[in-house]
Amino acid sequence: MANLKEIRSRISSVSSTMQITGAMKMVSAAKLKKAQDAILAMKPYAYKLKQLLEQLSSALGNDSVYNERPEEVKNILIVPITSNRGLCGAFNANIVKKAMELESGVYRNMNVKFYTVGKKGNDILKKTDKIYRHETHIFDSLTFTAASELASELMELYTSKQFDKIVLVYNSFKNAATQIITEETFLPIQSVAEAEESAMIDYIYEPSKEEIVKELIPRSLKIQIFKALRDSVASEHGARMTAMHKATDNANELKNQLKLTYNKARQAAITGEILEIVGGAEALS
Repeated sequence: MANLKEIRSRISSVSSTMQITGAMKMVSAAKLKKAQDAILAMKPYAYKLKQLLEQLSSALGNDSVYNERPEEVKNILIVPITSNRGLCGAFNANIVKKAMELESGVYRNMNVKFYTVGKKGNDILKKTDKIYRHETHIFDSLTFTAASELASELMELYTSKQFDKIVLVYNSFKNAATQIITEETFLPIQSVAEAEESAMIDYIYEPSKEEIVKELIPRSLKIQIFKALRDSVASEHGARMTAMHKATDNANELKNQLKLTYNKARQAAITGEILEIVGGAEALS
């Protein structure tokens, strides 16, 4: 009977876990809808603005402080964007893995530092002793103002020549079950590819190209950061919803297996008691 008691206790424990994971799945699904609507509405505008700024920056050349510099690229700042909470599958691990692959691969002969955004990424990467700075509170209340402050800080690090290149690594939202690991150059602004130069539109600028770019480039970069953060938030909720859905299914499967084991053990115990009674009766006769 002690064995039956242990199985009953495990069934109760698994049932409680299943209720928790089910509740977390529903909460993430509710948050995902809002985050998904926000990022899907923002992406076309952010993409078009970035495309426009790349064309304008290419036309300006070295006149923009945000364009590529003639000096050799030596100092790299990688900005991995993770979450502050776990229980979202491989969401955070994939970003950290990608950041470390860049550090040991493409930029292995350069001075690489990490600017971690999100607690989980910082907890892992701080062991490398290459953390330049970290930000863990931006997701407490994600607003354009908070994203602008982060973008301004990154722009200052580039224009002051502390870093020659700044790279964002984050999860781009595709759907609830799919997040695309994205490596995106934040600064310098990438020049328009030769294949696209023929398709460049000759805009008429008022008051002037230089003045427009001076105002638009910082705003565009801030929107780029805001989009990456929103992408990461939507991806996090999707990853957590998927992880909790799988956890709930696994818990339900384990619960059914435990019930079957319990019923078999109970049946064996009953059969054993019957055999003892029958054996005792035969001995008395």
